[in-house]
Parts: sequence; structure tokens; C-alpha cells
Amino acid sequence: MLAKRLQKTGKVNLGDFSTSDTGGLTKEDGEARFVLLARELEDLQELLYAAGENSLLVVLQGRDTSGKDGTLTAVAGAMNPVGVRVASFKVPTSEELAHDFLWRIHKQTPEKGQVVFFNRSQYEDVLVARVHELVPQSVWERRFDHINRFEEMLSDAGTLIVKLYLHLSESEQEERLLAREEDPEKAWKLNPGDWSERKRWDAYTAAYEDALGRCATPHAPWYIVPSDRKWFRNLAVAESLVTVLEPYRTSWEKKLMKIGENQKAALAKMRQEESAKKPGKG
Repeated sequence: MLAKRLQKTGKVNLGDFSTSDTGGLTKEDGEARFVLLARELEDLQELLYAAGENSLLVVLQGRDTSGKDGTLTAVAGAMNPVGVRVASFKVPTSEELAHDFLWRIHKQTPEKGQVVFFNRSQYEDVLVARVHELVPQSVWERRFDHINRFEEMLSDAGTLIVKLYLHLSESEQEERLLAREEDPEKAWKLNPGDWSERKRWDAYTAAYEDALGRCATPHAPWYIVPSDRKWFRNLAVAESLVTVLEPYRTSWEKKLMKIGENQKAALAKMRQEESAKKPGKG
């Protein structure tokens, strides 16, 4: 796989993972391959929607400029919007702060047949809350276990969980921030806070390493996605989603065949009853 899959807890060192990997592909080859994967992803999402047995939760985490919005445009945009939505988690409101940290998260999880992309997620409460010391360590430390149990519950209910860490280098982030200043069409994204957050690069690295290492499980694995090259990031994300969904294709197709047979039987019965009511019958 193009993204590195982490499915068991253990120590993680982000320095061991490339941010600029291309999988040996050229940009042209990668974009052509993405088109094929996008079609397959759309097909699998239609089966997921129609079968109504599972749901898909895609968690997008990454530093500023790592490409969460771009990933949504490219990958979520390849799916049928009828069955897809995006939930973005920004600074908690006063109402949200009055509840447990997972309250606002649980409300946004997908129902069966649906796909939901989280633009940031429950992990903000072990990342930003930790780095900015919004809560004491005794609080955010316990949240890792809370998150693992929460994700296990979702999995037990039929939710397929794909957590994607968009892995960006410090130098590439700087280039993207500077590019925003120079591009009038991207100037609206400018935020002085992004530069301030760069000063906490090492603190965020440690926080992400803990989140990845302590919350990687078989039912809710993490995927580390090299994100210095946008085209490769999109390709790796699409491949990861297809890989997770593909094993369910056969069971979903069988479910749809059964639904189709039941629908045909119901239609035949309706026509038979209508025919019996016509004048001269019975």
C-alpha cells in the first residue's frame, strides 16, 4: 500500500516515515491511477449505500496546510453526494464544552449506508488540548482509552473506520503558507495563528506520535499518508479507502440481489392484485 497502515498500539516515530514518497510513480501515472481508483470507490460507495449494512467513517488529521480540504475535494468529491457528508470540528462552542469531549463527535457519526468525513476529529482533544495545555495531563492521558473504546463501539455497530494522518514536512508547510500570501485566490485561508503553531512543531510531533501509537487498532487503524505531493496524497487516500471497502463487495452484492428479488416479488403481487380487481375478473 502507498500509505503505511498502523493497526496495533506501540511507539511511533514520525521521523521513520517519508513525507515525500511517490511509490515509484510519476505524477502523470499517479493521476491516471487515481481516476481508476475514484471510479472503483464510487462503485463501492454505491454498494455500501444500497446494502445499508455498514457505514464508513473517514477521519482526516494533519497539521495546518497538510491538505485536509484538498483531500475532501478530490476523494469525497469522487463519491455520490447523496450518501456523503463532511463534519468539521473547530474550536468547541460553550454548549460543547459543557458536555464530555466525545459528545459533539458522536452526533456526527454516520448512519448505516452513509459515509462521513471528519475534518479534524476527537483527536483534537489529545492534540491541541495537550499542546496548548487546555486541560491537565491527567485529563488528556485518559482520553486515549476513551477514544479507543468509543471507536470499538462504532466498529461493533458496523461502522468501518479509516483514520488518515496527512504527513507533511516542516519545509513543505512553510512553502504552502508563503504561497497563500502570494496567491489572491488562497489569501482567504491566511491565518496568523498558523505561523504561531509552527513554533510548536516538536510539541505537535510528540502529540501526534502518541495519538498514532496509542490509538491504532485492528478495527480502527491509522494510515500515515505522505502528503508533500498533493497528487500522491490523494492517490494514497483513495487506495486506502478502496482497500478497506473491497472485502465487503461480495456480501453487499448478495444483499442487493436479495433486495431485488423481494422487490420483484412484491411488484408481481401488486400487479396480480390489480389485475384481479379489473372489471370482468372474479
